[in-house]
Amino acid sequence: MAFGGGLNDQEDVMSEINVTPLVDVMLVLLVIFILTVPVLTQSVRVDLPRTQMADTVTRPETVALSVPEDGMLYWNGNRIDETELEKVLAEAAAADPQPEIRLYGDRQVAYERIVRVMAAVRQAGIEKLAFVTQPAD
Repeated sequence: MAFGGGLNDQEDVMSEINVTPLVDVMLVLLVIFILTVPVLTQSVRVDLPRTQMADTVTRPETVALSVPEDGMLYWNGNRIDETELEKVLAEAAAADPQPEIRLYGDRQVAYERIVRVMAAVRQAGIEKLAFVTQPAD
């Protein structure tokens, strides 16, 4: 098995790859990397002051708006009617920050009923409306 054998006069192309220059370049890059990493990781130690941090993020509350099979409305588990829904939605829209409305719609309830509830939420000016579903088995 000969490596890099001589070329005959009839052969113009050498079919073997010379990897020596590639190995040389990789070794040089490795040495450069080994030498520069300790320089980059050096830092000045500073003993920073400690403070008590207060939670400045105000998280909006979530409201469960349920429409069971019978088509009635439940606001956080309390039964309400259409007029009460408009009233509580207006109060929720005026709150800062606005609550996130999570709509729990029963599978058997009419689609029209869900759409009317969604329209009432949007008319009240509430920005966040989420649908709660269960993953398929």
